[in-house]
Amino acid sequence: MKAAHLKALLEARAGKRECAFLTDLDSGEEAIIANGRTEGELEIDDALMSQVDAAFSKRESRLVEDANRRVFIQVLVPRLRLAIIGAGHISQYLTTIAGAAGFDCTVIDPRTLYASPERFPGATISHDWPDEALDALGLDSGCAVVALSHDPKLDEPALGAAVRSDAFYIGALGSRKTTAQRRERMKAEGFTDAELDRIHGPVGLDIGALSPAEIAVSIVAEMIDVLRPEKKGYGRARVA
Repeated sequence: MKAAHLKALLEARAGKRECAFLTDLDSGEEAIIANGRTEGELEIDDALMSQVDAAFSKRESRLVEDANRRVFIQVLVPRLRLAIIGAGHISQYLTTIAGAAGFDCTVIDPRTLYASPERFPGATISHDWPDEALDALGLDSGCAVVALSHDPKLDEPALGAAVRSDAFYIGALGSRKTTAQRRERMKAEGFTDAELDRIHGPVGLDIGALSPAEIAVSIVAEMIDVLRPEKKGYGRARVA
């Protein structure tokens, strides 16, 4: 790897931005895609760029072969991130379970009494207003946002910011009645049906969850279900 390519890669990693390093396995030509720029001698046509986009989408490196060349696309993506609005009991379990599943968790709640390091060890704490906190977080395609405060003053600004971002998953706590009322309020504020359809509510897979821990499990399960739809059934135990 050339020094310039390594520098671009390290800058992307430091900024928690995705990047890709491409190598022609026959010619040895290289290119790096990082920080919105493409550098290197390897020619990247539309077909190869579509493969890079697909690799980013699935967060998986891949070998691309055609009649003319073999190119290995190595994608380097930051850890998945989860922003949780509200510092209640479900949020406590959610940070633990999502953290074990590989998410970096940020708990956002202006109420300092609830959002404390003692209650959320291992999570990043933000006491900013939710939409401001999400803006500072920089939502991208590796982010999930879950609104759990059950307070429209906190949840809805966050959901508004999330539906107009690239976040791969957006969920909100509440009954079907609460979800419908939230939708009507947000439509009155100018949000479209397409934007509001991105919100999973009531949040979590329908597994009959009742306790805070069970609800947290259902949320993480739904996040993974949305993140990797092509993997459904993969690795599932089969009985002969």
